[in-house]
Amino acid sequence: MKEVLELLIALQEIDSTIVSRKLQIDDIPKEINKHTAPLQKAEKDFRKQQEKLNEMEKKKRQKELEVKEIEDRIEKLKERTKDIKTNKEYHAHLKEIEKTEKEKYLLEDDVLYLMEEIEEAKKTLKEAEKKIEDEKKRLEEIKKELDKKKQQAEEELQELKKKRLVLVEKIPPDIYDSYMETLEKTNGLAVVEAKDEVCLGCYMSIPPQLYVEIKTEDRLHQCPQCGRYLYRK
Repeated sequence: MKEVLELLIALQEIDSTIVSRKLQIDDIPKEINKHTAPLQKAEKDFRKQQEKLNEMEKKKRQKELEVKEIEDRIEKLKERTKDIKTNKEYHAHLKEIEKTEKEKYLLEDDVLYLMEEIEEAKKTLKEAEKKIEDEKKRLEEIKKELDKKKQQAEEELQELKKKRLVLVEKIPPDIYDSYMETLEKTNGLAVVEAKDEVCLGCYMSIPPQLYVEIKTEDRLHQCPQCGRYLYRK
């Protein structure tokens, strides 16, 4: 029975590693999703900056249109100058032209200011675009690395399954069936060490006599609390 116990210990180690590798493979899509957050943020920032730039350009076009309208109005006011008969009307007319030209200058200042803002916004947009490219490259490298890890884990998993089959063939069917039943009931841990009269599976105390028998008797022992197979180093 000592040989069978050693086989069960080896089988448990393989089964635990198989579970670990399966979890590692299953976690890879989650890991990729976690690393996509910076790219999504960069794309969001880019869209936000693009909208800001579009709004500025729209305002600039509107201001330029207003400048054109005022220029047309000034031109018409100047054409009317020759039809004025009195000095009083002439001075009033000049003041109206002057007032309209001031409006034009203010609008032109607004246009210049918007042009400067647009240039800055274009630079920021270009930086945001580069950020997206950088994040895409970074994500691609991470995906390659994770794909490599996945492939390695899958290859290791296949090797573990082969080793497992070899072990199972050496274990008596009734004991193997009991092991599998215990494995299912105990969340994947059917064989554990007994140490200092404690089962390291459920961490409950085991009878002192049983603890002695685990080391001295050549037969399989199970924890009276959780049913796991016990061994002592």
